[in-house]
Amino acid sequence: MDILVFNAGSSSLKYALIDSCTGQRRLSGLAERLGTPEAVLETQGQTIPLANATVDQVVDQLLAVDQLTPEGIGHRVVHGGEYFSSATLIDEQVLATIADCAHLAPLHNPANLAGIVAMRTAFPHVPQVAVCDTAFHQTMPAEAYRYAVPDQWYSEHGVRRYGFHGTSHRFVAQRAAELLRQPLERVRLITAHLGNGCSACAVRDGISVDTTMGLTPLEGLVMGTRSGDLDPGIITYVMQATGRTAQQVTDDLNRRSGLLGLSGTSNDMRALCAASAAGDARAALAIEVFCYRLAKAIAALAVPLGRLDALVFTGGIGQHSVVVRSKTLALLGILGLREDPTANAAHGRMSEGRITSAGIALVIATDEELTIARDTAAVISNISSSVHS
Repeated sequence: MDILVFNAGSSSLKYALIDSCTGQRRLSGLAERLGTPEAVLETQGQTIPLANATVDQVVDQLLAVDQLTPEGIGHRVVHGGEYFSSATLIDEQVLATIADCAHLAPLHNPANLAGIVAMRTAFPHVPQVAVCDTAFHQTMPAEAYRYAVPDQWYSEHGVRRYGFHGTSHRFVAQRAAELLRQPLERVRLITAHLGNGCSACAVRDGISVDTTMGLTPLEGLVMGTRSGDLDPGIITYVMQATGRTAQQVTDDLNRRSGLLGLSGTSNDMRALCAASAAGDARAALAIEVFCYRLAKAIAALAVPLGRLDALVFTGGIGQHSVVVRSKTLALLGILGLREDPTANAAHGRMSEGRITSAGIALVIATDEELTIARDTAAVISNISSSVHS
């Protein structure tokens, strides 16, 4: 089944037409810097200027360039609150629910909604499906998702841990089980999705039982520009010390912290590794903090698993940074993990992803788009079966 996977973000838009059975990408495109004079659409080997374009205008342009005839459309939605635990056929109620969750992801859900509305207008008769980042983590037990705050914060305002990157964690967990030659329902894994945004997840017998991100994607690991975990008292302290508003401090924590804040130069791990090798002390510190906090989180996520069958590295940093994997594994001897430097340097390509000589750590390329395509096809197939039964 040909599924158009659509990922509309706050400043970018990605799409791909994927055969959900084979995983083949028939075409793909990327629009970047939306809403600015530099906005462009890259598709089919073309770069098309789209100055100040909106999502609607990008959709109009890509339909003029690409002959899209999808049998279904799958949309990435960042925050589904407690409402969605699996992929869901989009109707008016689903749209309203995604909108109701927008206060939990103000940068993402409105953009996701704009993409859904644009594609429903362009393809009014094609079934469309929402796949939420948070859905995979709806299996977490209360002791993992509840904060120790007044109960009314949760019951009236939904203040709890939701988790993100669910499609990535789910994809690499399934692939890890295949490489281990075990049923997913029998393996205990920690998956580490490391990119500009980072999260780790404890996957026990195929389901998420804990993860590092929380109410928002700000909690957890050190990231490209996000701080990750910190003392909440820091926010009021900095407000009082600097006169900045809560929104300004939150913006600092989301956009000017993490690797960028520590290094003062870059949120790109490749640039920081090069700078560190050239003697940049702040770049070196940023890498050390990143790996130390990652290793602490991985060790903590072993608690709900009871045992660790494999650690999985994925995402741009996880798949490509030999340095990060090496430093992190060096801190995880307590879990019985020991790096195989040769296998790590080859990103595990010579040994079915494995990069350790003791314990099992794997490098697995994630494919969130394929996961969304397959989820969408499954929803559509189930609806079709119900109609004809």
